[in-house]
Amino acid sequence: MLMTKKVKIIYFAALREQSDKSEEYFETQKDTLEDLYKELQEKYSFTLGYKDIKVALNEVYADFQSVFSDGDTVVFVPPVAGG
Repeated sequence: MLMTKKVKIIYFAALREQSDKSEEYFETQKDTLEDLYKELQEKYSFTLGYKDIKVALNEVYADFQSVFSDGDTVVFVPPVAGG
């Protein structure tokens, strides 16, 4: 039986615009950050693939193969143009 996890997700830049929110609490049965992002990408039609962005898990940059837990905070950081 799959366990549902509730995580806090924070979006920046293009992902914030495409999801129309800066953060949300999201329930999922996914285990890895890659699978979580792909689920959100399908929901919000994100144009960036997971290989194009950085991810942080509980305020530490993480690998997309990292496993997250119920109650964790996940931050997706797309590339940002600056000058």
